[in-house]
Amino acid sequence: MYFFNRIKKHIVFIVLFTVLTQTSADSSEDLFRAAEWDNESALVALALREFDLNTPNEQGEYALTVALRNDAFKAFYFLLSQQSVRVDLRNPLGESPLMMAALRGHLEPARRLIQRGAEVNKPGWTALHYAAARSEPDSVEMVRLLLEHHAYIDAESPNKTTPLMMAAHYGHRDVVRLLLQEGADASLRNEQGLSAMDFAQRAGRNDMLALVADALQPRVPER
Repeated sequence: MYFFNRIKKHIVFIVLFTVLTQTSADSSEDLFRAAEWDNESALVALALREFDLNTPNEQGEYALTVALRNDAFKAFYFLLSQQSVRVDLRNPLGESPLMMAALRGHLEPARRLIQRGAEVNKPGWTALHYAAARSEPDSVEMVRLLLEHHAYIDAESPNKTTPLMMAAHYGHRDVVRLLLQEGADASLRNEQGLSAMDFAQRAGRNDMLALVADALQPRVPER
């Protein structure tokens, strides 16, 4: 009898473990489906069940970043309102929610993330790199926001590419102008020996080339 009672306990444990594991897997799927499809109600239900909203999916992504990538603002703002949600979790590419907001041009979400304590500076690629690489005119306001919150203007990517280099190749003319006005160093080179002028030249962007070249000209002190 003792032997059979032990077997029954093991069976009950296995069944409970299977149910809980399946429930957790289903909840994770619900989390990312809600983040992708902007389903705030589903997120509220998960929060009421005390499901961990910081749970990554199989690709190592986090719901806050997924919501931003999919322009799912209701989902994003709900997640951000939960104090348990960590705002600096990074995906396997090293991207934080603030970096995704910068890349997508989501100014108000970026501002709210910073208010929640999101890190503006970090080693490697930064939100400023991502903002500087956008060619849309509204990227200027994103760059200005990050600089106002002490983004390091000459931040180096893993291969020492700076935001100015990214802007000269991919970004908007006014972003290049703003970075130069705020003191970006146009003389820096990355590990391939390329400067911001080289980036502009390779992209065939003569307007950027002229801006950077002008910044490199020695200034005659005013008398």
